[in-house]
Amino acid sequence: MPSSDRSVLYEYPFSERIRTLLRLEDLFDKLAFFQGQSHPFCHHTALLTLFEILEITSRSDLKGELLQELERHRQSLLALRNNPQVAEDRLAAVLHDVEQAQGGLNAVAGKAGQQLRDNEWLTSIRSRAGIPGGTCEFDLPSYHAWLMREPAERGADLQGWIKPLTQYAGAMAIVLRLLRETAHTSTQTAAQGAFQQTLQGRTYALLQVRIAAGDNAIPEISANKYMLWIRFVAADRDLKPKPLDRDIRFDLSLCAF
Repeated sequence: MPSSDRSVLYEYPFSERIRTLLRLEDLFDKLAFFQGQSHPFCHHTALLTLFEILEITSRSDLKGELLQELERHRQSLLALRNNPQVAEDRLAAVLHDVEQAQGGLNAVAGKAGQQLRDNEWLTSIRSRAGIPGGTCEFDLPSYHAWLMREPAERGADLQGWIKPLTQYAGAMAIVLRLLRETAHTSTQTAAQGAFQQTLQGRTYALLQVRIAAGDNAIPEISANKYMLWIRFVAADRDLKPKPLDRDIRFDLSLCAF
């Protein structure tokens, strides 16, 4: 990768399914962070993040899609058995993770987060959360009372609400991990800030661009199964990003199932 003490990774999904998984991964990471804090504002943010997760999972058959991806990975891994170039213990460990995730998802009844959608108290908060300032104490006194409880009590409640979604989060993490491990990486140069490459019709699921943090370059990516285009722009906190007219070195990774 370009020489730098720090780098910034950007990921671009090629399909709506991977786009959804990346969005959920981001939300689950934020949820874990804010749940682990003690301030009421952090637990408020954790609950709002949980509502975002419920909104996304309500739009698709997340359970069916994850089971389909896990089974596809399982079959691919089984085909690698007795391959002298594959470490049997590593293969067995990954297969175990995949099968555990499958079993966990199959044990979950109903749609993702349905128990939370059936919780009338949470539903009342969720309906007000979409209104700017709609969760003030005079709008939701019972919610204000909850926020004033001891952090450990609030944390336990949050953990209970999150628990029905943990199997989904775990399965999703395995699918994305296995996808990222297929990355083929090369160092490229965007001449005058622009780069394009033919993909020759091969189906990829995820594209990664890693740039040295000091380059102050942001990739604007578009791609299809035939071609990818990257244009690097400079960040400006007051004006819209401007195209860069200098060469940018970066690492390009393409991931495919």
